[in-house]
Amino acid sequence: MKRFPLTRRNILIAAISAIVISSSAGVYFGRPATYRDVPFSDLLTAFERGEVAGIRASDDEVRASLKSGAELRTTAPAGYFAGNAELVASLARAGVRIEVDGSTGRMFTTMAALLGIGMLGLVGFTAWRTTTGRIPSVTGRSKVAGKADTPVTFDDVAGVDEAKDELREIVDFLKEPARFARLGGRVPRGVLLSGPPGTGKTLLARSIAGEAGVPFLFASGSEFVEMFAGVGAARIRRLFKDARKHGRCIIFIDEIDAVGRSRGSKSLSHEEREQTLNQLLVEMDGFEGHGGIIVIAATNRHDILDPALLRPGRFDRQVSVGNPDVRGREEILRVHARGVKMDEQVQLLRIARGTPGFSGADLANLVNEAALIAGRSGRDAITDADLEQARDKVMMGVERRSLQLTARERVVTAWHEAGHAVVAALLPHADRVHKVSIVPRGRAMGVTMQLPDTDRHTYTRDYLETQLAILMGGRAAEQLFLQVETSGASNDIERATEIATHMVCNFGMSPLGPLAFRKQDEGGGQKAGFSDDTARKVDDEILALVTRALETSRRMLEERRDAVKAVAERLLEIETLDAEEIGKLVN
Repeated sequence: MKRFPLTRRNILIAAISAIVISSSAGVYFGRPATYRDVPFSDLLTAFERGEVAGIRASDDEVRASLKSGAELRTTAPAGYFAGNAELVASLARAGVRIEVDGSTGRMFTTMAALLGIGMLGLVGFTAWRTTTGRIPSVTGRSKVAGKADTPVTFDDVAGVDEAKDELREIVDFLKEPARFARLGGRVPRGVLLSGPPGTGKTLLARSIAGEAGVPFLFASGSEFVEMFAGVGAARIRRLFKDARKHGRCIIFIDEIDAVGRSRGSKSLSHEEREQTLNQLLVEMDGFEGHGGIIVIAATNRHDILDPALLRPGRFDRQVSVGNPDVRGREEILRVHARGVKMDEQVQLLRIARGTPGFSGADLANLVNEAALIAGRSGRDAITDADLEQARDKVMMGVERRSLQLTARERVVTAWHEAGHAVVAALLPHADRVHKVSIVPRGRAMGVTMQLPDTDRHTYTRDYLETQLAILMGGRAAEQLFLQVETSGASNDIERATEIATHMVCNFGMSPLGPLAFRKQDEGGGQKAGFSDDTARKVDDEILALVTRALETSRRMLEERRDAVKAVAERLLEIETLDAEEIGKLVN
């Protein structure tokens, strides 16, 4: 038999049910069994004869006691006694005892009052638990990972060697705190990991806990922001209180920008978040020390964090975790290759060179996609072809073979992509053309894919102008060979405008001079920081850059009409061209 747990909620429900049942029993089962049911006219006759000793009226039911000792019960017309004051007065003069029974109405009134009190008590109890932070989802057992639950170590993290070197000192302190205390050194109170999404910030924090073998308490910054005043601050206090019970431990707060955004806004909606941030600042460097507790936080928006969080004594050490270089990507691929079966002929270095800008999460997704492709093909191991196909899928999108283009759309797409490919193949500062396809992928009807030979960290003006000309190559081919302009160039135009805007407003690559024409507002967004006259000049320079790029591509395609025609016709024939075939057709 299933047991009934004695919780507060169950006790309250049982008490209310008992009151309701007892009240109902009194109403429905408390009637005497000696009453004799008679028509209402018999009761009136008894009134006229003076035989009634007393009456008891309840709603429309009337019970009468006769002087002879008999008990009668009948049903009176609705409102009969309330609207017949003379009858009631005459009965009173004749010595008839008159009672009005309101037990049913009182019962429902009592029930409503008890239910209201119960609901208010339940709401108050819930609010008390919420405002005091006594909610298991904040820092309960499900939010604490010990050594057995955190098998990740530094060996499982690759591509971020500099960040790992910075964090090894934290591990050494947690393992041997006496060695640092003897020299008078103080371990950093907090470590801030900042970088783009998917670069391994959370994985690094877990690896520290795994290496040091200490408890690892983790929470998200959004968990401390609630609509109730004081809840976030209470949860911060609760988090550090639980951490102190462990002595030496790590607190990891993911996406700390949700609660650590810079203060100063006049909006009342941010008051609760600022209270929470103030409590975090006090806990990290207040009057009460926290010994071996180290706070690690991760964010993608380092620029919007409050300066008080970033000062020494709170987040003493700020570690940048960026996208890996070629060597780092190869190491990451080797780490993810441990869990899958790869063919011995696979060259991970070649895949790493062909994935510039990929984060650790992107590379993990690439290996997983390659495994799925190999599985669907019935192979026993992942091959180079599977990895190539997975890379194309991640970079260019999923092929949409079900999307049927009309004959006219296929022709326009083929000439459009031929324009991109020929311009990219002829310009000296362009990245190598890897593949051209007119198979729809994602939202694009066709794709021209370029891969750089090396990672780029800075861009020259020649390279950026080359990128503009390549982007405009599709529109130039439409105008030159088909005498049309289609919406297929919309994404090219958008990207070209963005590059030109950066060249003028951020990079100082225009006749306006080396000036920055963009300023950040308090929320981290961009706003204009110049006059209307300067804004017109900025717009003119952006337009001039894009227009010159379009003219450059038109001139090049006009000079190499045969190459454009050869690429377009071959695309219409086989739909996809690789780098080798493009080189043959162009040269």
